[in-house]
Amino acid sequence: MEPAIALNISIGVALVAITGYAIYTAFGPPSKNLDDPFEEHED
Repeated sequence: MEPAIALNISIGVALVAITGYAIYTAFGPPSKNLDDPFEEHED
């Protein structure tokens, strides 16, 4: 396998992993600990 192909695959895997973790953090069980600053300071 050429180095360029391996680099592209590794960058793609890293991008998918980061996106998956962000979605899990935003909508999964850890989202219960997130605070909405707009709801806290609503008048």
